[in-house]
Amino acid sequence: MDPGLRGISRRAGPACGMHGQSRAGIAACGFLILIAFSGGLLAQQGYEAARREMIAEIGSMVVDTRGYTGVAALDKPVMQAMAGVPRHEFVPLSLRKFSYLNNPLPIGEGQTISQPYIVALMTHLMRVDEDMVVLEIGTGSGYQAAVLASLVRHVYTIEIIETLGRQAENTLARLGYDNVTVRIGDGYIGWEEHAPFDAIIVTAAPEEVPRPLIEQLKTGARMVIPVGPLYGYQSLQVLEKQQSGEIKVTDILPVGFVPLTRTRE
Repeated sequence: MDPGLRGISRRAGPACGMHGQSRAGIAACGFLILIAFSGGLLAQQGYEAARREMIAEIGSMVVDTRGYTGVAALDKPVMQAMAGVPRHEFVPLSLRKFSYLNNPLPIGEGQTISQPYIVALMTHLMRVDEDMVVLEIGTGSGYQAAVLASLVRHVYTIEIIETLGRQAENTLARLGYDNVTVRIGDGYIGWEEHAPFDAIIVTAAPEEVPRPLIEQLKTGARMVIPVGPLYGYQSLQVLEKQQSGEIKVTDILPVGFVPLTRTRE
């Protein structure tokens, strides 16, 4: 339900449009519609203002962490995508008022939606463009996929938890992100049918980089992935596949991601 409609009670009067209403009843219905519309508009305006604040905070954090990352500013298209995606649509209704804080938030099933700064940084590190086809491991609520969908030709994304994957698929479709394909499955093995990919992003942490993902990465392409202990801090890494087939690994930043879950054998 739209946040602006929560205060409207069904007991306030007869449904608008019913035959036989008095002028007073019609006026009351019109007043209720106005309240609902105004409330929804105010909520939307509040989200837009909060999103602008989030973008400003991302920019400040990029500057603060450039000693780690070597990144002084994010690409303009990445920041435009972050500004355009409605993050509140990808978090539970009960947490929508926190949607544009620069924090991770729980989305159910023990999973989280990543901190906006991390989403923006990882997207920047992928070096994507509008002609690319990319793979995401760990769909979650679909937020990272939506950001990528604003920047690339197509996003293939894999989520191992079916309830999250189906919900993300529905949200992305409802919001018009028709260049995203969601699959329920084990992201560790990638999506060979659509490989090789122009870039790969992994939004959960394995203890070591999955070999199938390296094999599905195009020569010259990048993978952005957190790697390290299942519980604790990991290292956000950029892997670049060289012409020789060797992998160049660059450590970017200490991070804390949920573990990459695998299908039980």
